[in-house]
Amino acid sequence: MADISPKIQRTVALVDENKTVFDAATVMAGKYIGSVVVTGSSSVKGIFTERDLMRLVAERKNPAEVKLKDVMRTDLVSVAPTETVEQCLALMRTNRCRHLLVFENDQLSGIISLRDLAALMLEEKETLIGQLTRYITG
Repeated sequence: MADISPKIQRTVALVDENKTVFDAATVMAGKYIGSVVVTGSSSVKGIFTERDLMRLVAERKNPAEVKLKDVMRTDLVSVAPTETVEQCLALMRTNRCRHLLVFENDQLSGIISLRDLAALMLEEKETLIGQLTRYITG
């Protein structure tokens, strides 16, 4: 199985830890994405996802009043661009998450989601089907 590098989203939405959940939700909605990377002092501090937003709403907290630094996920799950789909899926399953931060040489280089991994698996399967079809009919 190939590595995840072709599907890594290199343009990552960054939101400062002192911004509100409402600010993060606005960015997520505007970019049609399910997560933002939370930063502070020029470094990655955490991640905030649509699941975190739903949890906050379910607790009847006002997103416009809650700071990201108070609700972001700080137990970051990260991978290298050379990881395989299977390795990423195992990490997601173990950590119950749908987004993995991608670090290269200790620098954030992107993010990969469960949807990205599904697309990569589908492309690999379609390629294999094409090869097998050519083999059988060739």
